[in-house]
Amino acid sequence: MTQSFDAAIAAFAPRLPLGVGFSGGADSSALLTACAERWPGQVAALHVHHGLQAAADDFVRHCQALCARLSVPLLVRHVDARPAAGQSPEDAARQARYGAFEALVSAHQTQFAIKNIALAQHADDQVETLLLALSRGAGVAGLAAMPMHWQRAGLHWHRPLLRVAGRDVRQWLRARGEHWVEDPTNQDPRYTRNRIRAQLVPALQEVFPHFRDTLARSAAHAAQASELLLELGAADLAAIGTPPRIDALRALSPARQANVLRHWLRTCHATTPSAAQLAELQSQIAACRTRGHAIRIRVGRAWVVREGALLGCYN
Repeated sequence: MTQSFDAAIAAFAPRLPLGVGFSGGADSSALLTACAERWPGQVAALHVHHGLQAAADDFVRHCQALCARLSVPLLVRHVDARPAAGQSPEDAARQARYGAFEALVSAHQTQFAIKNIALAQHADDQVETLLLALSRGAGVAGLAAMPMHWQRAGLHWHRPLLRVAGRDVRQWLRARGEHWVEDPTNQDPRYTRNRIRAQLVPALQEVFPHFRDTLARSAAHAAQASELLLELGAADLAAIGTPPRIDALRALSPARQANVLRHWLRTCHATTPSAAQLAELQSQIAACRTRGHAIRIRVGRAWVVREGALLGCYN
């Protein structure tokens, strides 16, 4: 169920000291303000200068001013967030941001000893993420959208506002007379997420007033299913071996075979096949009934090849 902003902050109980991802926008400004007031002297702001637009320096100055009023240390890291070939700008910025947060915490570990980081995504962000995943034909892992808590690089990450509507976050900040910066790219219709925010979310609000709650439940069901598939994939991979035996793969049902192949490629080779690539790989495994049948298929960033009775994978 959706929560009020105050209820979400009251329920948030991270281990201190706490780092807060702080862009200067409304959501992160509200989260930083609330955390700084609740745990004075135990919060640091983490700002990533993406270097993608002229306004980035103004963002830093705004962040410095708010942090000074809150008596919160501001840690800033410059990154190059330009996308690689074939990479979306959103994904490039996200990866650069996480890497920068981890680097900031590591560089200041002796000063702050931060092990927990809070991010300001809210319920509307969760809806946008789920709709984006649906538009791309994602599986259950993608439909699980964003978790409230997870671990990465030895750090605990939190999204305490994930059940708070975006409008409620801004209302809380306005009631305090605080200002924030607006990223001009948030209004750019070239980005699918912005079109979802401007066009689909208002329509959902009109037709399905409780859409945030219902979509959150769907995402939670998908997250549970994804966890079960991970457990099954790990168990099946242990049974068929690494590298996997082709005869053992052929003994599995098509759905179970697809799941263990995804698990093997992701966990052992850090690559993810497209639906078409996985279907072709399974077709070749089914046809692999003679010694002379060769397999060499591109999957994500790697190649899967037959090596006698086994499947190998190489970048």
